[in-house]
Amino acid sequence: MRVLLLKDVYKLGHAGDVKKVADGFARNYLIPHNLATTATVGALKQADRVRSVATDLREKENLEKAGLAGALANLQLTFPVRASDQGKLYGSVTHQMIADAIAAAAGEKIDRRSVMSPPLRQIGTFKVTIRLTSDLVPEVTVIVHHEDEEPGAGTEPAAVATEEPAAEVEREPVVEEVEQEAEVEEATA
Repeated sequence: MRVLLLKDVYKLGHAGDVKKVADGFARNYLIPHNLATTATVGALKQADRVRSVATDLREKENLEKAGLAGALANLQLTFPVRASDQGKLYGSVTHQMIADAIAAAAGEKIDRRSVMSPPLRQIGTFKVTIRLTSDLVPEVTVIVHHEDEEPGAGTEPAAVATEEPAAEVEREPVVEEVEQEAEVEEATA
């Protein structure tokens, strides 16, 4: 089905664009939420007007949120959490938790659906993108650390990889010793 977008739709297009979408997506989501209308001849004649109005609205919204985007780009959030010795969290740092922390730090409420990252389930430092508008997408630094440590102390994920090469080094001399013992037994026999 061809539709004329009335508003910007994330990952689909900007207002005034004519897009071909699945029938169910158009009938069940886009049209009932007034995000699009069917692309009839009459609607297509209004596409330029819809596009110009949406462009003006998008520019106005970008100007309003430019200050917030600058503040978010420098923002660093810390989350003290319970985690295992390997750095895996007992739970996760969710989009809602990040949105609430931004609201407390920046003073501006942000929708949890604007947080563009998977839930954080590991100790460490992460860059999380926040989609304010289609053009403004600042990154926030999120530090997840053990609740009983300082934020900078345990930000690296705990790794067991340093122990594995040591175990391989121990195996090699054991093999050489077995070969030497076999040679000694053959020489004495």
